[in-house]
Amino acid sequence: MQRTAENNKQIEISAETLMNILDHSSDEIFVLDKEGRIIYVNKVCERHYGLKPSEVIGKTNDEFVSKGYWSPSIVPFVLTSKKPITIKQTTYIGGELITTAIPILNKDNEIELIVTTSQEQNYKKLQMPDTHEKNDSETEYPSSKNLITNNKEMKKLIAFCEKVAKVDTTLLIQGESGTGKSVLAKYIHQMSTRKNGPFLSLNCAAIPEELLESELFGYVHGAFTGASKGGKMGLLEAANGGTVFLDEIGEISPKMQAKLLQVIQERQFFPVGGREAKKLDIRIITATNQNLYEMVQEKRFREDLYYRLNVIEIKLPPLRERVEDIIPLTYYFLNKFNKKYEVYRLISQKALDIIFSYDWPGNVRQLENVIERLVVTTDSIIEVEDLPDTIVQSAKPKSYFTSSASLDEAIEELEKNMVINSYQKNKSSRKVAKDLQISQTRACKLIRKYCRTS
Repeated sequence: MQRTAENNKQIEISAETLMNILDHSSDEIFVLDKEGRIIYVNKVCERHYGLKPSEVIGKTNDEFVSKGYWSPSIVPFVLTSKKPITIKQTTYIGGELITTAIPILNKDNEIELIVTTSQEQNYKKLQMPDTHEKNDSETEYPSSKNLITNNKEMKKLIAFCEKVAKVDTTLLIQGESGTGKSVLAKYIHQMSTRKNGPFLSLNCAAIPEELLESELFGYVHGAFTGASKGGKMGLLEAANGGTVFLDEIGEISPKMQAKLLQVIQERQFFPVGGREAKKLDIRIITATNQNLYEMVQEKRFREDLYYRLNVIEIKLPPLRERVEDIIPLTYYFLNKFNKKYEVYRLISQKALDIIFSYDWPGNVRQLENVIERLVVTTDSIIEVEDLPDTIVQSAKPKSYFTSSASLDEAIEELEKNMVINSYQKNKSSRKVAKDLQISQTRACKLIRKYCRTS
């Protein structure tokens, strides 16, 4: 059959169109050079790691592996075998990926580029087994991978927590409700020398005053009417050798404040109704969403206990002050509840933008509850109309820029906003170039870097 000239006509695709096609791929696409430096990644990386392409491109694969963003690394296998390979990976926000890496060789059979594609596992399907044997060099990352953050101040706080975790002293964690105080307390325990001991927590505000004393200190036989025969071990004794976390510490009564002070000072206590002191070997971490210092000034909290608890103070910022964490946390919870309910929900870019633009007064806990609700109530893709009305109506535009940003970051933020606004108005790289008085090549590059498509 004779081919016509029209059939032979070559179709040309612009770089902008090609990038747009790759960004609409359902699979993550990475391209690395022979040194392991990332030279291209599509927008799916934000769904997998909570990172924008601009935060990934130009850095090495090893940088992200060392920080636990994905594990294990597929690159060493490809560099060794020079053949395509497929493995199962996990991400630090809880995703499970099937990743294939294909080396591109030159005429001398040396690797020039490595192209990797990653696809999320559908939790409705059977789990795919690992396609490689685990070796001794592959170790589990510390539990810090579960502290999801891209915020500089939070990273500093986590590093500080790792440092003080080794020092066996009392800690006071302050922060709004839902910021993750209990998660941070458990992390400190896991990083401490007591990590092999128990970690027991108690919300002081959730237990009636008349029961709190027996819950903490236990009681002996016949201590009070209705007491169990043989008595009961309290939380403090059960945690011996480990850590006790007391949340909402500002809610305890003056009587309990005095008893807790005695425990901290003397490292011993008396069970309710008991006459024999019991020795303790525990670390105490407390937390509150109240201003304990003000409570001390108002004589509502013992000053001596305050200074005993506040040997080291940790202030956990609210989610609205670490907006860089909203997107990765959203995907973390999406992965979590997809697994829990054995479904596979996605989220549209427009819905994601609304979630990012909301202030989250209930912090991380509120975000988690909303994502669980969305996973349960939607059928496939979470859209704007699926979001609670209070979130849609209250969402306000915000930027990633914070007061702690450097000059370069501030300049990049301004550049980003100008490009996004121009592209939304003009819809083409040529018009953006004219509007911003830059070359079309640069406009294409900036549109690719900053502009999202729905």
